[in-house]
Amino acid sequence: MSEQDQERRSLLERLERERDELKLQIGLAKLEAKEEWKELQDKLDSLRGRLKVLGSEARDASSDVGTAFDLVAAEIKEGIGRLRKLL
Repeated sequence: MSEQDQERRSLLERLERERDELKLQIGLAKLEAKEEWKELQDKLDSLRGRLKVLGSEARDASSDVGTAFDLVAAEIKEGIGRLRKLL
C-alpha cells in the first residue's frame, strides 16, 4: 500500500470517528432538549394556573402571585433560549 493510500485510509478512519462522536453528541443533545421541553411545558402549565389566580384573587394576594408569575415567565424564556441553542 502506498503512503498516499495509507494517508487516505487514516483520513477516512478519523472522519468516521468524528462522525460517530457527533452522532453520540446529537443523541445526547436530543435527550437534553426533550428534558428541557418537558420542564418548559410544566412551567407553562403552572404559569397558566397562576394567571387564573391573578384574575380571581384580591389585590394583596395577587401581588405575590404576580411576582411568582414573573419569575416563572423569566425561567421559561431562558429555557426557550437554551432549547434554541441546542437546535
